[in-house]
Amino acid sequence: MGHTPYGYRIANGKAVIDEDAAAKIRKLYEAYLAGSSFQAAANEAGIEVKHCGAKRMMANHHYLGDDFYPAIIDKETFDKAEAEKQRRAEALGRLSSKKDKPAQAAPTHFHFEKPEKNYDDPRLQAEFLYDLIESEVV
Repeated sequence: MGHTPYGYRIANGKAVIDEDAAAKIRKLYEAYLAGSSFQAAANEAGIEVKHCGAKRMMANHHYLGDDFYPAIIDKETFDKAEAEKQRRAEALGRLSSKKDKPAQAAPTHFHFEKPEKNYDDPRLQAEFLYDLIESEVV
């Protein structure tokens, strides 16, 4: 099956909640929503991970419950944490603003001089002709 997410253990072939770890997961969400950073929230919850590990844990949809994993947190808490993460990213200017840049069109007008050489080998002739192509800067 692969990696079992933090907060669960496998018993008799089924995922069951590890209550001690699940309490830490709930505390992680609670601390983050109270204003702590990912790293600080993990520390408050007693989970030894860096900020990126805490962020990945909080993005794990298994904590909402699915066919195999029972729910540890409710959808409302998960959605609030996602909204808070988005709000903080916007406030810090960490969202990509690539949409603001105009798309550059690829050159579509080309010309080349009449070939001075003709090769008997079609591959060499094509290579020579491609070297003559110049794009027009508009």
